[in-house]
Amino acid sequence: MNVLESKPHIIAVSNQKGGVGKTTTAVNLATALAAVDKKVLILDLDPQGNATVSFGIDRNSTPKNIYQVLMGETKISSTIIQTKIPNLSVVVSSKDLAGADFELSHQQSPQFFLKKAISFEKLNYDYIFIDCPPAVGLLTVNALVAANSVIVPVQCEYLALEGVADLMKTIDRVKRNFNHGLEIQGIVLTMFDSRTALSEVVAQDVRSYFGNKVYNSIIPRNVRVSEAPSHGKPILLYDFRSKGAQAYISLAGEVLKQEASK
Repeated sequence: MNVLESKPHIIAVSNQKGGVGKTTTAVNLATALAAVDKKVLILDLDPQGNATVSFGIDRNSTPKNIYQVLMGETKISSTIIQTKIPNLSVVVSSKDLAGADFELSHQQSPQFFLKKAISFEKLNYDYIFIDCPPAVGLLTVNALVAANSVIVPVQCEYLALEGVADLMKTIDRVKRNFNHGLEIQGIVLTMFDSRTALSEVVAQDVRSYFGNKVYNSIIPRNVRVSEAPSHGKPILLYDFRSKGAQAYISLAGEVLKQEASK
């Protein structure tokens, strides 16, 4: 993708359930793409700010954030922070996002605030990842309206598809009413435990439900992946040789093949 000739591909990473590896997927997929010289920007739209923390950034020490962008108080370009990883930047989260759904609901056309902010200026990136909150509210809807596609992490645990059906309904509504070009980029199986029959059963169920939308790469349940954010590093920097890191490298390869085939 030539960033001088085309707009960035905007991918929302979303699942209304928490603890499914959503932020982990956004952070490490972005890192893997940056490692192969793709220019990547992450917008941390989750009030919890886990994507911000995963890069060792203290959001309380940054004067500008995604909340201010969303509310039209500042431009995205003035909020971008370069991480320690070449080619990878982030716009940090804010605790104020917790009340953003309420604030947006009182505005005209509240679904389009993020799209307008992104469209307002030329952003010189190959990919923009939006890390969504674990809820289907106006923040997530803003992400889906602004995005070209959605990646949905689904954990290989009991009731894995719970909530995903609601997210799919939301994606369908957004596509029908606000963003006709929105697509499901893919489903990522996360937290796979090869020691349990349950993980295998859930993986089969998800593949039966979503078919070829499910990536071949499976993210294993891995202690090193869980440890990495506390050290302010993506797993690819914390332990490159770990199974988790290698899985995200494989996933990045699949995403690149998707783009090359378009």
